[in-house]
Amino acid sequence: MNTLLDAYANITGQGVIDHLRQLAAPLRGMKVVHVNSTRVGGGVAEILEKLVPLMQELSIDTSWEVITGNDDFFQCTKAMHNTLQGSRTRIPENLLATYEQINRDNAEQLRAKLEEADFVFIHDPQPAPLLSHCPNRQGKWIWRCHIDASHPFRPVWKYLRGFVAGYDASIFSLARFARTLPHPQYIIPPSIDPLSEKNMELPEAEIKAVFSDFDLDPERPLLLQVSRFDRFKDPLGVIQAYKLVKRFVPDQQLVLAGGSATDDPEGEAVLQEVKEAAQGDPDIHILLLPPDSHRRINALQRAADIILQKSIKEGFGLTVTEAMWKGKPVIGGNAGGIGLQVINFNTGFRVNTPEGAALRIRYLLHHPEKMQAMGHKGREFVRDNFLLTRHLREYLTLILSLHYGGAERIELG
Repeated sequence: MNTLLDAYANITGQGVIDHLRQLAAPLRGMKVVHVNSTRVGGGVAEILEKLVPLMQELSIDTSWEVITGNDDFFQCTKAMHNTLQGSRTRIPENLLATYEQINRDNAEQLRAKLEEADFVFIHDPQPAPLLSHCPNRQGKWIWRCHIDASHPFRPVWKYLRGFVAGYDASIFSLARFARTLPHPQYIIPPSIDPLSEKNMELPEAEIKAVFSDFDLDPERPLLLQVSRFDRFKDPLGVIQAYKLVKRFVPDQQLVLAGGSATDDPEGEAVLQEVKEAAQGDPDIHILLLPPDSHRRINALQRAADIILQKSIKEGFGLTVTEAMWKGKPVIGGNAGGIGLQVINFNTGFRVNTPEGAALRIRYLLHHPEKMQAMGHKGREFVRDNFLLTRHLREYLTLILSLHYGGAERIELG
């Protein structure tokens, strides 16, 4: 009988799957809990949606819990996210008090499950204080930070550090994101699932359908950015770059496709700013897609000629990896984890300004052979480095390391 893991062997090779089963064998029956703040929207939810079933298939008793909160809680955690990425804004005391109270309330609901787990993965700042409300915990707790915390606003990091210092380990996406903490730190970049609806191969008819569905012209160049409407994703900078290019290449089209996440209260305001910037240009298409539009996003990415992710701050940027997996050249912001994916002049270009993005767009539109070469290199780079199977392997390795107390040598059957 074929299993979910076996389906990946056609992409990664059977040896990768056999290695996962070997790593998981000593962990069979152990209880692992992942906790974050949203079931839909954003890269963390997308990863957990696939990672948890794979761990379950390896006979690890894995579950995924989502904390709940009110508007003030998510306003606080959004501000915390922004300040960890460098915004110098003090968070009001009343919001911090709500943040702590919401975590106390969620701990009441989750305490029994968290305290009996062998391993608990707490994702990002939202549920970070849960540890302080589980005094009888039995297992190891790991704080997983998906944010570019390389230059945080110190008062906010000092506050958050008070909650995460007590963890048994922490995970960051890049070495330069890591902070000084009194426990082991692991570097594990995120990943994409090549078999998910967002990344699987699609029939050509389904790809072509997006042109008619969204009133796009299949005969003209299509630029695309897929991301939440977030200032750090710089959608206004993308529009500015498009307008600069249009002076020289007037027949191009731009699609800004995004959605909302339940833990991001700023999205609506940014969306309105984007709509105002796009007013009067019928070739700028702003698509507000529901969270389950995975095949639509997949088709848009496959239909596009060039994909942008012009972030000014970025923990990783899964949309970059998604685009590269589909053989598309990527123009990304010179920020955070994008530099780990976009190898300049090889799998795409990294830029610092709208002017820089415009220059690279013009270059690629005039050199289609370069677009094709970059797309091919990008797909193979993702196959080697950023698929879910690699992500799972590194999580299993981390769990084994903590389980065996950091032993220098672990013998597996």
